[in-house]
Amino acid sequence: MIQVRRAEERYRGGEPEAGIESRHAFSFGPHFDPDNLRFGALIACNEERLAAGAGFAEHPHRDTEIVTWVVEGELTHRDSAGHETTVRPGDLQRLSSAGGVRHVERNDGAGPLCFVQMWLAPLEFGGEPAYEVVRGIADGTPYAVPQAGALLHLRRLADGERTAVPDAARAYVHVVRGAVRLGEEHLAAGDAARITDGAGLELKGLAAAECLVWEMGAEPGYV
Repeated sequence: MIQVRRAEERYRGGEPEAGIESRHAFSFGPHFDPDNLRFGALIACNEERLAAGAGFAEHPHRDTEIVTWVVEGELTHRDSAGHETTVRPGDLQRLSSAGGVRHVERNDGAGPLCFVQMWLAPLEFGGEPAYEVVRGIADGTPYAVPQAGALLHLRRLADGERTAVPDAARAYVHVVRGAVRLGEEHLAAGDAARITDGAGLELKGLAAAECLVWEMGAEPGYV
């Protein structure tokens, strides 16, 4: 089964007056929707846009795997475990908040910043926080988040190019840029597809496209 959620269906959030614009794919903050709490391990897929100098002040997380993909600009990250990094397009960042961590996310660059941030529920709670940045992750290279029982695949497609969607109990496709075809569905930037028990599916680039594809199992309690 394929369920498509369009970019315009995302919940609007952030603080536009402070240079922060957010688009949430799942129930988030004041936008509570009991029918849209999660898909598999995925509990958030947020498109964030920060003006130069804007950012999220220090705030806490726990028992969440946070994976960030920078689309444009530079993201400055600082956390209570002592990490301070700048994440750029092509880099993948993961913060495993485990038993608890605090962090700051800012746009300290001169231009606009756009990133996609995805939160996953862990299979077990607690433990020690962990952090890493993979620089210049290659197309098609799977990135494992074992704490959530999930794999992330980056797919960059030229016009007409095809790639297989993982055969999995759950797969989630987020179109970062460009456009693709999935079966009979046309997906543009910001659109997403939630796939349950898919097999033999392909993404076809309709223009230069970039997609984030999650491969997830059918863990007890995941819907």
